[in-house]
Amino acid sequence: MKLFQPKRVFFETAALDYPLGNEILNRLAGTEAEIQMLNSTNRVTGIPGKGPQQSFLEGKQTLVVGVKKNIHFDSCKPSADFEFSFASGCPGKCQYCYLQTHMGKKPYIKVYVNIDEIFAKIKEVASANSDITVFEAASASDPLSVEHITGALAKSIEFFGTLENARMRTVTKFTNVESLLQLKHLGHTRFRFSLNSAEIIHKFEHNTASLQERIQAANKIAAAGYPLGFIIAPLFIYPGYEEGYADLFRQLSQSLKNIPADMTFELISHRFTGSAKKIISERFPGSALDLDETSRRRKYGKYGLVKYVYPEMAYVRLKENIISLLGRFFPASPIEYFT
Repeated sequence: MKLFQPKRVFFETAALDYPLGNEILNRLAGTEAEIQMLNSTNRVTGIPGKGPQQSFLEGKQTLVVGVKKNIHFDSCKPSADFEFSFASGCPGKCQYCYLQTHMGKKPYIKVYVNIDEIFAKIKEVASANSDITVFEAASASDPLSVEHITGALAKSIEFFGTLENARMRTVTKFTNVESLLQLKHLGHTRFRFSLNSAEIIHKFEHNTASLQERIQAANKIAAAGYPLGFIIAPLFIYPGYEEGYADLFRQLSQSLKNIPADMTFELISHRFTGSAKKIISERFPGSALDLDETSRRRKYGKYGLVKYVYPEMAYVRLKENIISLLGRFFPASPIEYFT
């Protein structure tokens, strides 16, 4: 698929005090992107767009390059011990994305250039733990989607390759993996691809790679020796979902050239909040996304946040169906979690 090329780029002036900031500026200098300098990127103005739809689209075409000021790592269960980020936001336009409520009315993509400072903090946190500490790199972004601009994912993979007591995990819906295939990763980065049924990808995962393109990229990653995994998320209950997910796993099993012994699956059922429904409905009017609260069960999360999840019986049937399919097509691959 076509690589992300921003229409406009805002550079924090302090970003040019770092080597990566200058690397990014040099990469973008020969493109058609409009480049502007800002004293601070805490509040970015100058992104055009009137109304929810236009504002959303213009934000998705905007890149902000800044310095991460407050480096701390939140818990990231069940996928990892901690999350860290050298980017936030994503050029993909998945209708259901949980980041819809996190990135403002004009959800630009932001990348951080002080990655050595982030690495130092990772080393500090890992050193304080006697066990291997696992860090998730993709909870707030899809790092591969901007790798051709930043090179930060490659730097992170090689950094984790030097650590005995830390591992990294990343996940993507993109396919530009070529720059990562010759890296000295030492098996310390688990590379996962986010997949869904063909119908869900077509209807809701806009501006991302096709299912077959993702599987082809997964073959390259596996051949390069990375631990491989797949996140099937969000799992939807829709007419014919049983056959839709059977087709997904059938195609995956037929298209993977070699199934690594340590290949894993992570499974997440669809859920949404009231605020997410409002934003999604404004950005994607007429969407076929199921956001009917009356057909869902209320689940209370952190700080009393209400999430709408599938009713218990429907969830159990979905879970049994997916686990049965994985047992049929990938009997040796463990399921890390199902939520």
